[in-house]
Amino acid sequence: MFDASTYTQRRQELAQKLKSGLAVFLGHKECPMNFADNPFPFRQDSSFLYFFGLDKPGLAAIIDIDQSKTTLYGDNLGIEDIVWMGPQPLLQDQCAEVGINHVAPAKKLAATLQKARQKGKPIHFLPQYRTENALQLSEIQEVPYAEINAHASEDLIRAVVALREIKSDAEVQQIEIALEITYDMHTFALHRTRPGTYEREIAGGMEGIALAHGGHMAFPVIFTINGHILHNHCHSNRMQAGDIVINDSGAAAPSHYAGDITRTLPVGSHFSDQQREIYDIVFEAQTKAIEAMRPGVAFKEVHLLAARAIVSGLKSVGLMKGNVDEAVAAGAQALFFPHGLGHMMGLDVHDMESLGEDFVGYDTTVRRSKQFGLRSLRLAKKLHPGFVVTVEPGIYFIPELIEQWKAQKKLTDFIDYHALAAYRHFGGIRIEDDVLVTESGHRVLGKRIPKKVEGIEALASI
Repeated sequence: MFDASTYTQRRQELAQKLKSGLAVFLGHKECPMNFADNPFPFRQDSSFLYFFGLDKPGLAAIIDIDQSKTTLYGDNLGIEDIVWMGPQPLLQDQCAEVGINHVAPAKKLAATLQKARQKGKPIHFLPQYRTENALQLSEIQEVPYAEINAHASEDLIRAVVALREIKSDAEVQQIEIALEITYDMHTFALHRTRPGTYEREIAGGMEGIALAHGGHMAFPVIFTINGHILHNHCHSNRMQAGDIVINDSGAAAPSHYAGDITRTLPVGSHFSDQQREIYDIVFEAQTKAIEAMRPGVAFKEVHLLAARAIVSGLKSVGLMKGNVDEAVAAGAQALFFPHGLGHMMGLDVHDMESLGEDFVGYDTTVRRSKQFGLRSLRLAKKLHPGFVVTVEPGIYFIPELIEQWKAQKKLTDFIDYHALAAYRHFGGIRIEDDVLVTESGHRVLGKRIPKKVEGIEALASI
């Protein structure tokens, strides 16, 4: 939690951008795992955290822009709750810590909004991704549940994105705390990845490290020898000598700010010659992409720079051919690199994604492509100081995708399908770091986790 002035300033800046009406923020409630008294670990909505700072269930807030008044809606715990949870600070005292002077019972939220509707006041709310919150708003707004997000306020979405996308020094410090924990997780994995070990042993150990540091996981661990499956959360494989494993994992600090790092490791002490030549291509692509990060540069251009480096590298090992620029323009690299180069990061590991990728990563100067691969780019617009962005190129050999393209004789001017046969069981390689855009360029955040082949192999052999 930051000091009260931080949250007060954020709310004031939001009000200035919206100009009038009520801005409504619904916090999260407890979510039962299999019965009411056994909930999932509580996670507050990130925009609620950003503006109000209270990491407790059952809260909501209204910023009345016309009256310059913020009201927190919630209830103090009764004696039955205290029996199970111990004494809890009064809601009024918690609100004072985040600069809120007005507190009302939770049941008054609906009446307040209905009264505002009757007076014709604009009611601004964000898209909802939790069912109970969407249902609550649909009843208050008298809009069918299935249509509630169509009534979300574009003005509020754009205002929230404009504020949250620029990270303050204090926010960057929180991301660095998350990355300190992430460093320990990744070095643990480097030392423990051995032939005969199950993926789950490493994944579980990393999650334990995050919890032991007072944090938690920013997202479910991806630790897999099947690295060509991009979001593979299965950890059931026993690793064998000669495998390579993708470790895409990150801790969240107690404040919920996230880290997100990917390394690719040999199972055993060394990469094979084939693995190393592909790894070096990804490393070169990431190095060039990071070097290009600076204010005013469109991230789409950084993505295309990495794509050209991948095509050039795959040409050098005989898997691609033809003119590099023409191959990228045609989207040939997407057979090997089917995702975007990176995404915003902050309170959400894919920051603000619940507000809509096109609001977060695009603007009037750049529109989403329809081309396979490029259409998955989450961030394309120009970079600004204060952006924290992941840079994560990869090369993957996805048998099903290769077979489909081969059967369609797709982009044969650029892809050597015959040569690809030797890579059918290769898997994938990805390298990822978190980068802050500064006034003069960029800064890679966090302690340096080895990513050069020599550094990885040196630690892997200990």
